[in-house]
Amino acid sequence: MSESKTAGRAGTVSGEDEVTDLCRDLIRIDTSNYGDHSGPGERAAAEYVAEKLAEVGLEPQIFESHPGRASTVARIEGEDPSKPALLIHGHTDVVPANAQDWTHHPFAGEIADGCVWGRGAVDMKDMDAMTLAVVRERMRSGRKPPRDVVLAFLADEEAGGTYGARYLVDKHPGLFEGVTEAIGEVGGFSFTVNENLRLYLVETAQKGMHWMRLTVDGTAGHGSMTNNDNAITELCEAVGRLGRHKWPVRVTKTVRSFLDELSDALGTPLDPEDMDATLAKLGGIAKMVGATLRNSAAPTMLGAGYKVNVIPGQATAHVDGRFLPGYEDEFLADLDRILGPRVRREDVHGDKALETSFDGSLVDAMQVALRAEDPIARAVPYMLSGGTDAKSFDDLGIRCFGFAPLKLPPELDFAGMFHGVDERVPVDGLKFGVRVLDRFLDNC
Repeated sequence: MSESKTAGRAGTVSGEDEVTDLCRDLIRIDTSNYGDHSGPGERAAAEYVAEKLAEVGLEPQIFESHPGRASTVARIEGEDPSKPALLIHGHTDVVPANAQDWTHHPFAGEIADGCVWGRGAVDMKDMDAMTLAVVRERMRSGRKPPRDVVLAFLADEEAGGTYGARYLVDKHPGLFEGVTEAIGEVGGFSFTVNENLRLYLVETAQKGMHWMRLTVDGTAGHGSMTNNDNAITELCEAVGRLGRHKWPVRVTKTVRSFLDELSDALGTPLDPEDMDATLAKLGGIAKMVGATLRNSAAPTMLGAGYKVNVIPGQATAHVDGRFLPGYEDEFLADLDRILGPRVRREDVHGDKALETSFDGSLVDAMQVALRAEDPIARAVPYMLSGGTDAKSFDDLGIRCFGFAPLKLPPELDFAGMFHGVDERVPVDGLKFGVRVLDRFLDNC
């Protein structure tokens, strides 16, 4: 559809007109999350969001779980408040970025080559901006959604959500009273199959996580002496085994559904047991999909010693472990077998896997909204290899989907944008997302 449903509405400002500036403003607020409280925090972003919501008549609340670690929540009254409510959630924190590595400064929010550049452009200040743009336009024009909608702009998602979603769920669950369904990040983006078909991947499942610290104790001593109980040697051998381990393919319900949909779209069989051939057909999303076919454990940090001629008595490593829905016990058993008895394993942060079915009225509303703006659209379910704040909201019995709609150029490495250098989002994609979310809210 060439013309926005919101454009040209008399007496109102279009969400499409605002979304780019909203996204740029949010990117310019440095909310880098280093996994502790050493970063700038999310307070400035929370206040910005609250101001934008208050301008159109909402009554946002800011919740600060720790100095500077702030989230913003507001509720929009629907036409029928007796209906179950919908949650739209996004996080305002971002992973750190080294400006020297970027073409454009990661916190400048520059526009170049038709894109907004900066840390958070796709993860996930784009969705925050699209949500704000749609809500502001609807509030100005007096268009209520069919049911109550709770908006949550959250801190700390990039470090597990302890000071954001988890804090609100544990300490302020009443904010989400009556909410039964939710939409959030990493879903609704396009994958162009051909000129007649564009798939939009809606996230219906997530891998679980075990962020782990591995420790080996050995015998300390002088570096010049023979030492058959060197903690570094033992740990490095274990980490090497883990890093090179080829985990078995496990096809979950969601992945099977995705491969079936993709097989139908491509007109060719896709065999999950022959991953090289299957992934070769998936182009830019191959890496994202490939990570959902197996459990995984990626060594990410090593630490030991304090002087070159001293053999330390202890060595440590950190591992980012992810397990498929239904395969946590298998993952942990395999992990301990690979590491061996000398390695002590402890969780730094853990969270469950999620999986829901791809059906119901909310999915229908996604399909309708996407097709109205892109006639060759087809929504399909997929599994996210990482995790989102949906894990916390699931504890309240909320059924969660990843739906942050973006129509992307086929050549853009969307998966590579997440936590990557030169993160950027097409301006046209932001405007498309505003139109789709607006239609989605009409029928949610």
